[in-house]
Amino acid sequence: MKIAVIGAGKWGQALYSALKINNDCIISSRTKRDIEGFVELDKALECDYLLFSISTQKTHEFLRSNFKAKNQKILVASKGIDTVSGEFLHEIYSKFAPSENLAFLSGPSFASEVIQGLPCALVISSKNDELAQIWASTFPSFIKPYISYDVIGAEICGAYKNVIAIAGGVCAGLGLGQNARASLISRGLVEMARFGEHFGAKDETFLGLSGAGDLFLTASSELSRNYRVGLGLASGFSLDEILAQIGEVAEGVATAYAITKIAQQKAIYTPIASQVVDMLGGKDAKEALKDLLKRR
Repeated sequence: MKIAVIGAGKWGQALYSALKINNDCIISSRTKRDIEGFVELDKALECDYLLFSISTQKTHEFLRSNFKAKNQKILVASKGIDTVSGEFLHEIYSKFAPSENLAFLSGPSFASEVIQGLPCALVISSKNDELAQIWASTFPSFIKPYISYDVIGAEICGAYKNVIAIAGGVCAGLGLGQNARASLISRGLVEMARFGEHFGAKDETFLGLSGAGDLFLTASSELSRNYRVGLGLASGFSLDEILAQIGEVAEGVATAYAITKIAQQKAIYTPIASQVVDMLGGKDAKEALKDLLKRR
C-alpha cells in the first residue's frame, strides 16, 4: 500500500518507521525535515491512504488550509480535544472527510520504543470495520492491532490520560510514594470513565489498551512529555519554563483546559483535571494535593 504519514514529529516518524516495513511509505509536514522518504506536502496528500500525526490544536486549521477530500482513507494518530471549540478529533475530521473513511489509533505506545521495534499492542477504532481491518493489515509483526467500534471512547481515553499523566508527574515530583501513585492512577481511570459515560463511551474501552493501558504507561514514565510537565510543576517551574525545556508539544496541557471547560458546561465531576488546570495556572502543587485530599 502507498501510505503518507502527515506530521513529522517523533510519533509521526515512529509510525513511518513501522509502516514502511511492509508498505510503500512516505512522510511529510509543513516544515521540511531531513528524513529519508520525506516529500513535499502536496505530493503526500495525493496518496489514497493518509495517516495524520499532527497537533490536535492545529488540526482544524491544517485541514482547512491544506486538505481536499478525494475519498482518502484516513488513520488519525493524534490525541486530544480542541481547546477553542471543545470538539473531539472525529468531529473535526468529519467536517473534511466522510465518517466511513476515518479510523483512529490509540493504545500504550512511546515513539522511542516503536522506532526500536519493541513489541506493543494498539487499537484501531472506526465505525467502518473494513477500513479498520485494512489499516490493521499495514502494521509490522511487532505491533499487535486490535479493532474497536467505540471511537468516542478511544478518543476520550487518548486525550484524558495525558491530563492524568501530568498529575502523575506531580505525584512523583513531590515524592509521594507508590501508594499515592497507584491511588492517583486508579482514581484517574474512574474520572476518565465518568467523563466518557456522558458521551456514550463503552466501559470496556476504559479497561482496555486505549484506557488503562495507555494511562498506566504515560502516568508513570519520564518518557511521557506530559509526565515531565508534572515533574516540572512539582519543582516550582512555570509552565512556560517547562515547555521550553521539553521543546515538544505536551497535548495534556491544552486538553486539561478543554476537559474542564466541557465538564463545567455539562456538570461532570472532574476533580483531578480541575486541579491540573489550577497548577498549570500557577497554583502550588502541594496546595493542589491538599485540596484533592480534602474533597468529599
